[in-house]
Amino acid sequence: MSFSFITLILLTIWINMAQLQQGGPDEKEKTTALKDLLSRIDLDELMKKDEPPLEFPDTLEGFEYAFNEKGQLRHIKTGEPFVFNYREDLHRWNQKRYEALGEIITKYVYELLEKECHLKKVTLPVDATESEPKSFIFMSEDALTNPDKLMVLIHGSGVVRAGQWARRLIINEDLDSGTQIPYIKRAIEEGYGVIVLNPNENYIEVEKTKAQVQLSSDSSDEPAEKRERKDKIQKETKKRRDFYEKYRNPQKEKETVQLYIRDNGSPEEHAVYVWDHFIAESAAENVYFVAHSYGGLAFVELMIQREADVKNKVTAVALTDSVHNVWHQEAGKTVREWMRENCCNWVSSSEPLDTSVESMLPDCPRVSAGPLPKRGEIFRKINEIESSDMKTA
Repeated sequence: MSFSFITLILLTIWINMAQLQQGGPDEKEKTTALKDLLSRIDLDELMKKDEPPLEFPDTLEGFEYAFNEKGQLRHIKTGEPFVFNYREDLHRWNQKRYEALGEIITKYVYELLEKECHLKKVTLPVDATESEPKSFIFMSEDALTNPDKLMVLIHGSGVVRAGQWARRLIINEDLDSGTQIPYIKRAIEEGYGVIVLNPNENYIEVEKTKAQVQLSSDSSDEPAEKRERKDKIQKETKKRRDFYEKYRNPQKEKETVQLYIRDNGSPEEHAVYVWDHFIAESAAENVYFVAHSYGGLAFVELMIQREADVKNKVTAVALTDSVHNVWHQEAGKTVREWMRENCCNWVSSSEPLDTSVESMLPDCPRVSAGPLPKRGEIFRKINEIESSDMKTA
Protein backbone atom coordinates (compact mmCIF):
# COMPACT_ATOMS: atom_id res chain seq x y z
CA MET A 1 0.00 0.00 0.00
CA SER A 2 1.61 3.26 -1.08
CA PHE A 3 1.85 6.32 1.14
CA SER A 4 -0.28 8.36 -1.31
CA PHE A 5 -3.07 5.77 -1.14
CA ILE A 6 -3.07 5.82 2.66
CA THR A 7 -3.15 9.62 2.59
CA LEU A 8 -6.17 9.50 0.26
CA ILE A 9 -8.03 7.20 2.64
CA LEU A 10 -7.37 9.46 5.64
CA LEU A 11 -8.30 12.58 3.68
CA THR A 12 -11.59 11.01 2.61
CA ILE A 13 -12.44 10.22 6.24
CA TRP A 14 -11.66 13.77 7.32
CA ILE A 15 -13.83 15.25 4.55
CA ASN A 16 -16.72 12.99 5.54
CA MET A 17 -16.32 14.04 9.16
CA ALA A 18 -16.40 17.72 8.21
CA GLN A 19 -19.58 17.21 6.20
CA LEU A 20 -21.28 15.18 8.92
CA GLN A 21 -20.54 17.76 11.60
CA GLN A 22 -22.95 20.11 9.78
CA GLY A 23 -25.88 17.70 10.21
CA GLY A 24 -28.16 16.55 13.02
CA PRO A 25 -27.79 13.93 15.82
CA ASP A 26 -27.50 10.99 13.42
CA GLU A 27 -24.69 12.63 11.53
CA LYS A 28 -22.91 13.52 14.78
CA GLU A 29 -23.11 9.88 15.84
CA LYS A 30 -21.50 8.90 12.54
CA THR A 31 -18.82 11.55 13.14
CA THR A 32 -18.04 10.01 16.51
CA ALA A 33 -17.76 6.59 14.87
CA LEU A 34 -15.36 7.96 12.23
CA LYS A 35 -13.23 9.63 14.93
CA ASP A 36 -13.07 6.31 16.75
CA LEU A 37 -11.99 4.66 13.48
CA LEU A 38 -9.21 7.20 13.00
CA SER A 39 -7.99 6.69 16.58
CA ARG A 40 -7.70 2.97 15.93
CA ILE A 41 -5.56 3.31 12.80
CA ASP A 42 -1.87 2.68 13.34
CA LEU A 43 -0.27 4.45 10.39
CA ASP A 44 3.13 2.84 10.98
CA GLU A 45 1.59 -0.60 10.77
CA LEU A 46 -0.51 0.33 7.73
CA MET A 47 2.68 1.35 5.96
CA LYS A 48 3.94 -2.21 6.37
CA LYS A 49 1.12 -3.69 4.31
CA ASP A 50 2.50 -5.49 1.28
CA GLU A 51 6.03 -4.56 2.36
CA PRO A 52 8.55 -7.05 1.01
CA PRO A 53 10.24 -9.29 3.60
CA LEU A 54 13.11 -7.69 5.49
CA GLU A 55 15.48 -10.30 4.12
CA PHE A 56 18.59 -9.10 2.34
CA PRO A 57 21.76 -10.64 0.85
CA ASP A 58 24.77 -11.11 3.12
CA THR A 59 27.41 -10.38 0.45
CA LEU A 60 28.20 -7.49 -1.89
CA GLU A 61 27.74 -9.88 -4.81
CA GLY A 62 24.27 -10.71 -3.52
CA PHE A 63 23.42 -7.00 -3.63
CA GLU A 64 24.93 -6.93 -7.14
CA TYR A 65 27.46 -4.28 -6.10
CA ALA A 66 31.25 -4.21 -6.05
CA PHE A 67 34.06 -1.70 -5.49
CA ASN A 68 35.84 -0.74 -8.70
CA GLU A 69 39.55 0.05 -9.14
CA LYS A 70 38.92 3.59 -7.86
CA GLY A 71 37.34 2.27 -4.67
CA GLN A 72 33.86 3.38 -5.75
CA LEU A 73 30.80 1.23 -5.05
CA ARG A 74 29.10 0.44 -8.35
CA HIS A 75 26.33 -1.86 -9.58
CA ILE A 76 27.84 -4.92 -11.23
CA LYS A 77 25.50 -4.81 -14.28
CA THR A 78 24.74 -1.11 -14.80
CA GLY A 79 27.87 0.52 -13.38
CA GLU A 80 25.63 3.00 -11.55
CA PRO A 81 26.26 4.29 -8.00
CA PHE A 82 24.23 2.93 -5.09
CA VAL A 83 20.50 3.75 -5.25
CA PHE A 84 18.82 4.25 -1.87
CA ASN A 85 15.22 4.43 -3.15
CA TYR A 86 15.28 0.97 -4.64
CA ARG A 87 11.53 0.66 -4.12
CA GLU A 88 9.35 3.76 -4.26
CA ASP A 89 7.09 4.60 -1.29
CA LEU A 90 8.89 2.04 0.90
CA HIS A 91 11.28 4.23 2.89
CA ARG A 92 11.41 1.86 5.87
CA TRP A 93 12.29 -1.11 3.65
CA ASN A 94 14.88 0.96 1.75
CA GLN A 95 16.45 2.04 5.04
CA LYS A 96 16.68 -1.56 6.25
CA ARG A 97 18.28 -2.52 2.93
CA TYR A 98 20.81 0.31 3.32
CA GLU A 99 21.64 -0.85 6.85
CA ALA A 100 22.11 -4.44 5.67
CA LEU A 101 24.53 -3.25 2.99
CA GLY A 102 26.33 -1.15 5.62
CA GLU A 103 26.95 -4.24 7.76
CA ILE A 104 28.51 -6.00 4.78
CA ILE A 105 30.74 -3.00 4.10
CA THR A 106 31.88 -2.99 7.74
CA LYS A 107 33.10 -6.58 7.32
CA TYR A 108 34.66 -5.68 3.97
CA VAL A 109 36.67 -2.87 5.59
CA TYR A 110 37.81 -5.25 8.34
CA GLU A 111 39.15 -7.55 5.61
CA LEU A 112 40.99 -4.64 3.96
CA LEU A 113 42.62 -3.71 7.28
CA GLU A 114 44.04 -7.21 7.52
CA LYS A 115 44.84 -7.93 3.86
CA GLU A 116 45.88 -4.52 2.48
CA CYS A 117 47.13 -2.76 5.61
CA HIS A 118 48.54 -5.94 7.17
CA LEU A 119 47.06 -5.16 10.59
CA LYS A 120 46.24 -7.87 13.08
CA LYS A 121 42.94 -8.22 14.91
CA VAL A 122 43.25 -8.24 18.73
CA THR A 123 40.40 -9.40 20.97
CA LEU A 124 39.08 -7.33 23.90
CA PRO A 125 39.00 -7.75 26.82
CA VAL A 126 42.49 -9.21 26.75
CA ASP A 127 41.49 -11.84 29.32
CA ALA A 128 38.05 -12.57 27.84
CA THR A 129 36.52 -15.97 28.52
CA GLU A 130 35.17 -18.00 25.64
CA SER A 131 31.55 -17.33 26.57
CA GLU A 132 31.56 -13.58 27.30
CA PRO A 133 30.85 -10.79 24.77
CA LYS A 134 33.98 -9.56 23.01
CA SER A 135 35.17 -6.65 20.91
CA PHE A 136 38.44 -6.09 19.05
CA ILE A 137 40.87 -3.52 17.71
CA PHE A 138 43.43 -3.62 14.92
CA MET A 139 47.14 -2.93 15.19
CA SER A 140 50.33 -3.22 13.15
CA GLU A 141 52.87 -5.88 14.01
CA ASP A 142 55.20 -3.24 15.47
CA ALA A 143 52.54 -1.23 17.33
CA LEU A 144 53.88 -2.17 20.76
CA THR A 145 57.55 -2.54 19.84
CA ASN A 146 58.23 0.45 17.58
CA PRO A 147 60.62 2.56 19.70
CA ASP A 148 60.05 5.78 17.78
CA LYS A 149 56.43 6.63 17.02
CA LEU A 150 52.90 5.28 17.23
CA MET A 151 49.74 6.53 15.47
CA VAL A 152 46.34 5.96 17.14
CA LEU A 153 43.11 6.43 15.15
CA ILE A 154 39.68 6.99 16.73
CA HIS A 155 36.51 7.35 14.62
CA GLY A 156 33.28 9.12 15.58
CA SER A 157 29.92 7.92 16.87
CA GLY A 158 27.10 6.06 15.12
CA VAL A 159 27.24 2.97 12.91
CA VAL A 160 30.91 3.28 11.90
CA ARG A 161 33.37 0.71 13.15
CA ALA A 162 37.15 0.25 13.15
CA GLY A 163 38.73 1.50 9.94
CA GLN A 164 35.86 3.81 8.96
CA TRP A 165 35.33 7.57 9.14
CA ALA A 166 31.88 7.67 7.51
CA ARG A 167 29.75 4.88 6.05
CA ARG A 168 27.84 7.35 3.88
CA LEU A 169 31.06 8.45 2.20
CA ILE A 170 32.15 4.86 1.58
CA ILE A 171 28.85 4.07 -0.14
CA ASN A 172 28.32 7.34 -2.01
CA GLU A 173 31.90 8.48 -2.66
CA ASP A 174 34.74 5.99 -2.31
CA LEU A 175 36.86 3.99 0.13
CA ASP A 176 39.56 6.67 0.33
CA SER A 177 37.02 9.29 1.44
CA GLY A 178 35.17 7.16 3.99
CA THR A 179 37.80 4.88 5.50
CA GLN A 180 40.96 5.29 7.55
CA ILE A 181 42.95 3.17 5.09
CA PRO A 182 44.82 6.10 3.45
CA TYR A 183 45.90 7.30 6.93
CA ILE A 184 47.03 3.82 7.92
CA LYS A 185 49.03 3.20 4.74
CA ARG A 186 50.68 6.63 4.94
CA ALA A 187 51.53 6.13 8.62
CA ILE A 188 53.13 2.75 7.97
CA GLU A 189 55.09 4.16 5.02
CA GLU A 190 56.46 6.90 7.30
CA GLY A 191 57.56 4.45 9.99
CA TYR A 192 54.71 4.62 12.49
CA GLY A 193 53.30 1.75 14.45
CA VAL A 194 49.47 1.88 14.18
CA ILE A 195 46.56 1.13 16.51
CA VAL A 196 42.98 1.43 15.21
CA LEU A 197 40.36 1.74 17.94
CA ASN A 198 36.81 0.37 17.69
CA PRO A 199 34.90 2.58 20.16
CA ASN A 200 31.35 1.84 18.92
CA GLU A 201 31.61 -1.93 19.38
CA ASN A 202 30.23 -1.78 22.93
CA TYR A 203 27.82 -4.73 23.07
CA ILE A 204 26.46 -7.71 21.19
CA GLU A 205 22.77 -8.24 20.50
CA VAL A 206 21.12 -11.59 21.06
CA GLU A 207 17.52 -12.56 20.49
CA LYS A 208 15.36 -12.50 23.59
CA THR A 209 14.03 -15.79 24.83
CA LYS A 210 10.31 -16.10 25.49
CA ALA A 211 11.03 -15.92 29.21
CA GLN A 212 12.92 -12.62 28.79
CA VAL A 213 10.11 -11.14 26.68
CA GLN A 214 7.56 -12.12 29.34
CA LEU A 215 9.79 -10.74 32.11
CA SER A 216 10.26 -7.39 30.34
CA SER A 217 6.47 -6.94 30.03
CA ASP A 218 5.89 -8.04 33.62
CA SER A 219 6.25 -5.29 36.25
CA SER A 220 5.79 -7.22 39.48
CA ASP A 221 7.33 -4.43 41.59
CA GLU A 222 4.68 -1.91 40.52
CA PRO A 223 1.66 -1.15 42.72
CA ALA A 224 -1.36 -3.34 41.96
CA GLU A 225 -3.50 -0.40 40.80
CA LYS A 226 -0.86 0.84 38.35
CA ARG A 227 -0.26 -2.69 37.06
CA GLU A 228 -3.99 -3.25 36.50
CA ARG A 229 -4.27 0.05 34.63
CA LYS A 230 -1.27 -0.88 32.44
CA ASP A 231 -2.74 -4.34 31.77
CA LYS A 232 -6.02 -2.75 30.75
CA ILE A 233 -4.27 -0.40 28.32
CA GLN A 234 -2.25 -3.28 26.88
CA LYS A 235 -5.42 -5.35 26.36
CA GLU A 236 -7.17 -2.46 24.63
CA THR A 237 -4.15 -1.88 22.43
CA LYS A 238 -4.03 -5.56 21.49
CA LYS A 239 -7.75 -5.52 20.72
CA ARG A 240 -7.32 -2.57 18.35
CA ARG A 241 -4.38 -4.24 16.65
CA ASP A 242 -6.27 -7.51 16.26
CA PHE A 243 -9.26 -5.61 14.84
CA TYR A 244 -7.15 -4.28 11.99
CA GLU A 245 -5.10 -7.45 11.47
CA LYS A 246 -6.93 -8.23 8.24
CA TYR A 247 -5.87 -4.84 6.83
CA ARG A 248 -2.25 -5.15 7.88
CA ASN A 249 0.64 -7.44 7.24
CA PRO A 250 3.14 -6.32 9.89
CA GLN A 251 6.51 -8.01 9.85
CA LYS A 252 7.39 -9.36 13.25
CA GLU A 253 10.93 -8.15 13.94
CA LYS A 254 12.92 -10.03 16.54
CA GLU A 255 13.20 -8.63 20.04
CA THR A 256 16.81 -8.45 21.20
CA VAL A 257 18.74 -7.80 24.39
CA GLN A 258 22.11 -6.02 24.57
CA LEU A 259 25.00 -7.73 26.34
CA TYR A 260 27.68 -5.14 27.08
CA ILE A 261 31.38 -5.86 26.65
CA ARG A 262 33.33 -5.79 29.90
CA ASP A 263 35.29 -2.53 30.39
CA ASN A 264 34.36 -1.45 26.86
CA GLY A 265 30.70 -0.51 27.29
CA SER A 266 31.13 3.01 25.87
CA PRO A 267 33.56 4.87 23.58
CA GLU A 268 35.10 6.57 26.61
CA GLU A 269 35.60 3.28 28.46
CA HIS A 270 37.06 1.74 25.32
CA ALA A 271 39.62 4.52 24.89
CA VAL A 272 40.79 4.21 28.50
CA TYR A 273 40.94 0.40 28.25
CA VAL A 274 43.04 0.45 25.08
CA TRP A 275 45.32 3.06 26.64
CA ASP A 276 45.87 1.01 29.79
CA HIS A 277 46.44 -2.33 28.06
CA PHE A 278 48.20 -1.30 24.84
CA ILE A 279 49.22 2.33 24.27
CA ALA A 280 50.68 2.88 27.75
CA GLU A 281 52.62 -0.38 27.38
CA SER A 282 54.00 0.47 23.94
CA ALA A 283 57.69 1.24 23.44
CA ALA A 284 57.06 4.35 21.30
CA GLU A 285 58.66 7.52 22.58
CA ASN A 286 56.11 9.64 20.69
CA VAL A 287 52.40 8.81 20.40
CA TYR A 288 50.13 10.70 17.99
CA PHE A 289 46.32 10.64 17.95
CA VAL A 290 43.97 11.35 15.06
CA ALA A 291 40.40 11.56 16.41
CA HIS A 292 37.22 12.42 14.52
CA SER A 293 33.97 13.85 15.94
CA TYR A 294 33.03 11.89 19.10
CA GLY A 295 36.49 10.36 19.02
CA GLY A 296 37.76 13.77 20.14
CA LEU A 297 35.45 13.67 23.15
CA ALA A 298 36.72 10.18 23.97
CA PHE A 299 40.32 11.45 23.83
CA VAL A 300 39.56 14.38 26.15
CA GLU A 301 37.96 11.94 28.62
CA LEU A 302 41.09 9.80 28.41
CA MET A 303 43.18 12.92 29.03
CA ILE A 304 41.11 13.75 32.11
CA GLN A 305 41.38 10.24 33.56
CA ARG A 306 45.04 9.60 32.68
CA GLU A 307 46.43 13.14 32.55
CA ALA A 308 49.99 12.52 33.76
CA ASP A 309 50.47 9.44 31.58
CA VAL A 310 49.06 11.13 28.47
CA LYS A 311 51.25 14.20 28.95
CA ASN A 312 54.28 11.98 29.31
CA LYS A 313 53.65 9.89 26.20
CA VAL A 314 51.52 11.85 23.70
CA THR A 315 53.27 14.35 21.43
CA ALA A 316 50.39 15.73 19.35
CA VAL A 317 46.66 15.27 18.72
CA ALA A 318 44.95 16.01 15.39
CA LEU A 319 41.19 16.41 15.84
CA THR A 320 38.70 16.64 12.98
CA ASP A 321 35.30 18.19 13.69
CA SER A 322 35.68 17.13 17.31
CA VAL A 323 32.57 17.44 19.50
CA HIS A 324 34.44 17.54 22.82
CA ASN A 325 33.50 20.20 25.35
CA VAL A 326 36.02 21.02 28.08
CA TRP A 327 33.33 22.63 30.27
CA HIS A 328 30.78 19.80 30.11
CA GLN A 329 33.55 17.24 30.54
CA GLU A 330 34.96 19.26 33.44
CA ALA A 331 38.50 19.33 32.09
CA GLY A 332 40.84 21.02 34.56
CA LYS A 333 43.05 24.02 33.86
CA THR A 334 46.18 21.93 33.30
CA VAL A 335 44.34 19.74 30.76
CA ARG A 336 43.11 22.81 28.86
CA GLU A 337 46.61 24.32 28.85
CA TRP A 338 48.14 21.11 27.49
CA MET A 339 45.47 20.92 24.76
CA ARG A 340 46.20 24.48 23.66
CA GLU A 341 49.83 23.53 23.09
CA ASN A 342 49.49 20.01 21.71
CA CYS A 343 46.09 19.71 19.97
CA CYS A 344 44.54 21.22 16.85
CA ASN A 345 40.95 20.81 15.69
CA TRP A 346 40.42 20.96 11.90
CA VAL A 347 36.76 21.86 11.35
CA SER A 348 34.45 21.98 8.33
CA SER A 349 34.69 25.44 6.79
CA SER A 350 34.59 27.21 3.45
CA GLU A 351 37.68 29.16 4.47
CA PRO A 352 41.08 28.21 3.02
CA LEU A 353 42.98 25.39 4.70
CA ASP A 354 44.49 26.25 8.10
CA THR A 355 42.62 29.57 8.39
CA SER A 356 41.93 30.24 12.07
CA VAL A 357 38.30 29.64 13.07
CA GLU A 358 36.85 31.35 16.13
CA SER A 359 36.17 29.14 19.14
CA MET A 360 33.96 29.81 22.15
CA LEU A 361 35.93 27.38 24.30
CA PRO A 362 39.38 27.93 25.86
CA ASP A 363 40.95 24.72 24.62
CA CYS A 364 42.80 23.82 21.43
CA PRO A 365 43.06 26.00 18.31
CA ARG A 366 40.38 25.50 15.64
CA VAL A 367 41.35 25.88 12.00
CA SER A 368 39.64 25.30 8.68
CA ALA A 369 39.92 21.88 7.07
CA GLY A 370 39.43 23.66 3.74
CA PRO A 371 36.67 23.15 1.16
CA LEU A 372 37.85 19.54 0.72
CA PRO A 373 39.63 17.49 3.41
CA LYS A 374 43.31 16.88 2.66
CA ARG A 375 44.49 13.71 4.36
CA GLY A 376 48.13 14.55 3.88
CA GLU A 377 47.83 17.70 5.96
CA ILE A 378 47.60 15.70 9.18
CA PHE A 379 50.96 14.10 8.47
CA ARG A 380 52.49 17.36 7.32
CA LYS A 381 51.53 18.95 10.64
CA ILE A 382 52.83 15.99 12.61
CA ASN A 383 56.10 16.06 10.66
CA GLU A 384 56.41 19.77 11.49
CA ILE A 385 55.96 18.94 15.18
CA GLU A 386 58.59 16.17 14.93
CA SER A 387 61.04 18.55 13.26
CA SER A 388 60.55 21.26 15.88
CA ASP A 389 61.01 18.71 18.67
CA MET A 390 64.30 17.56 17.14
CA LYS A 391 65.54 21.15 16.87
CA THR A 392 64.60 21.81 20.49
CA ALA A 393 66.41 18.65 21.55
